[in-house]
Amino acid sequence: MNPNEKTIVTKGNPNIFADLGFENPELEELKAGLVQRIAAIIRNRRLTQVQAAEILGIDQPKVSALLHGRFGGYSTDRLIRFVTALDHDVELVIRKKQNRARHRGSIRVVDE
Repeated sequence: MNPNEKTIVTKGNPNIFADLGFENPELEELKAGLVQRIAAIIRNRRLTQVQAAEILGIDQPKVSALLHGRFGGYSTDRLIRFVTALDHDVELVIRKKQNRARHRGSIRVVDE
């Protein structure tokens, strides 16, 4: 790269799924957050993919795909059931939105 060339940087949306053109980026971000939590639980419990598959009721290749970010075929309900199968509670908290500038409320995964 020529040091005299200007680099053009475009600020993206806080939700990468919106930038990528997903139809429902908030839902995809929620699912990604659930998958990150599932991966962390599996890692912290030092489970193999085979052990995780047995707990989740799916086969090992599906666990591998899930842990590599391929979660398009899973509903949020199913991902939540995976979290509970891994001995974690899931709480849904509904409150008035905090940011008045947003035209809609938000959905997110929060660790304790």
